[in-house]
Amino acid sequence: MAAVSNPIVVMKRYEMKYILSPEQTEYFKESVKDHMKIDKFGLTSIASLYYDTPNYRLIRTSIEKPAFKEKIRLRSYGIATDTSPVFLELKRKAYGIVYKRRVQSTIPLVKKFFDCEGDICAGGQINKEITTFRDYYQTLVPACMIIYDRIAYFQPDGDLRLTIDHNPRYRYEDLDLRVSMDGNSLLKDGYTILEVKVQQAVPLWLSSILTNGKIYKGSFSKYGEAYKHQLLRTRNL
Repeated sequence: MAAVSNPIVVMKRYEMKYILSPEQTEYFKESVKDHMKIDKFGLTSIASLYYDTPNYRLIRTSIEKPAFKEKIRLRSYGIATDTSPVFLELKRKAYGIVYKRRVQSTIPLVKKFFDCEGDICAGGQINKEITTFRDYYQTLVPACMIIYDRIAYFQPDGDLRLTIDHNPRYRYEDLDLRVSMDGNSLLKDGYTILEVKVQQAVPLWLSSILTNGKIYKGSFSKYGEAYKHQLLRTRNL
């Protein structure tokens, strides 16, 4: 993926998640054809490296479903290199609204940042927020890798965005975006994760598609599920 012209992004929106069976996935894709367009990247493999404290404070707090929670992750599109663009994202959720701060960087610069050897971007409010987050938690280390294959849809004349994540997977070893896109499955074969992202209300046509497909909103965190899976694997060893 080529470097973006504006490497700093601020987002505020509502996000709703749904787990779809293989049949619901095909139904949904067919149903939104007349309303949404697939973005220019098509099916894209995405890897997110989540940072956490050594005792997993961030994800343990998140699993408790507080009114406010936050995470930080480093994202790449495909396998990264030392020079390819990666995106450090600070994601917060408060009372159902998601706030995201995102800056473009490289893996060596991000490593220096978490080693407290420099800023993540050239000053400004975003740099201050991400640095304050790092300093508050004191020690943040690579904790979990989440990988999936995403199709993203956009509404040409609106703010609605939809994503469908196929084959979501995770790993707790080889925590490096430069290694591979392999991982352990988070869902049953063929199941996907639908995310609806909107700044205002969900349009009526989308509500009708969800209702007719018996697609119901749920609570699903990829990192949270991976943490639970890993605990079970560890206990069963």
